[in-house]
Amino acid sequence: MRLIATEEAWSIPEVAAELKKVGNGPSQSLDKLLVKGIYSVEPGEPGYDAFPFLGGLLDAEDTRLKQMDEYGVDMHLLALTAPGVQMFDADTAHELAVLANDRLAGLTHKYPKRFAGLASFAPHSPKRAAKEMERAIKDLKLNGFMVNSHTYDEYLDDPKFWPILEAAEALDRCLYIHPRAASYGFKGPLQDYGMDSAMWGYGMEVGTHAVRMMAGGVFDEFPNLKVCIGHMGEAVPFWLWRLNFMNTRAQKAGRAKRTKRSMAEYFQDNFVITNSGVEDPLALRYSIDKLGIDNVMWAIDYPYQPMEPAVKFIEAFVCTDNERHALCHGNAERIFHIAPE
Repeated sequence: MRLIATEEAWSIPEVAAELKKVGNGPSQSLDKLLVKGIYSVEPGEPGYDAFPFLGGLLDAEDTRLKQMDEYGVDMHLLALTAPGVQMFDADTAHELAVLANDRLAGLTHKYPKRFAGLASFAPHSPKRAAKEMERAIKDLKLNGFMVNSHTYDEYLDDPKFWPILEAAEALDRCLYIHPRAASYGFKGPLQDYGMDSAMWGYGMEVGTHAVRMMAGGVFDEFPNLKVCIGHMGEAVPFWLWRLNFMNTRAQKAGRAKRTKRSMAEYFQDNFVITNSGVEDPLALRYSIDKLGIDNVMWAIDYPYQPMEPAVKFIEAFVCTDNERHALCHGNAERIFHIAPE
């Protein structure tokens, strides 16, 4: 059984160096808590053991490949780790996205059976981002795109970002919306108890982003746009009935935009999910039954989560042979244009 892990974090030294500056700078973004922990604390210093991820992010050809071999993982779908380039100024963000895409393409061409890649871009300048997206697919032969939720607290339902969505749809490539720390308006309640990141804030952030796109009529404008969200759909699949019901009520009351289709229809037709970082068989079974097996993929979330338990989880998951093929590689091959074996 081919195993393609579909949300695997990676970085380059140049991005790490810029994020170290951000971590030591005056930014009040919630992202700074994690960025400082990963990029500003040296081995042996207090706090390093809490976030020992930098080596795993910068490594592709050594420990990562060895672990993939050890645990039987055939391929990682790599993407520049959160917050990507989105905390930088527009020019720096664009230059680093281009550099990261070039490096990622080098890896995918060197190891075509082990790595595929999602291209980065700088949403700050949507038209320039669209051009880089086109280069990443047509010239670099990457497999799709990743954006780390909001940029300067703004979301993709804003029409100013629509050149990005237009490009993704025209290129027939999936746009993976990955978490970053919540936008400024959510900051207060999330800055305590470790709630700012993966425990709660990340899922809430991307779930909010997805709901805004559906309620904002994005998929009326881009009906063929395909969006992927991880971590078992950031809980959105479990809310679909209520989202449908309350959105219909809000539309009737004039509090929400009248869209051509329902929230559930948009999610069913325009979204796919991965289980990245969620190894719960009941949640995975529900997601398959709710969304359909064609819309769910396996992922690890390496190096933030270890490979071995993720592999054991999917191997032990009770499902049909057809479901296992779809989860483990078939859907990834189709959605991210990965050549089948």
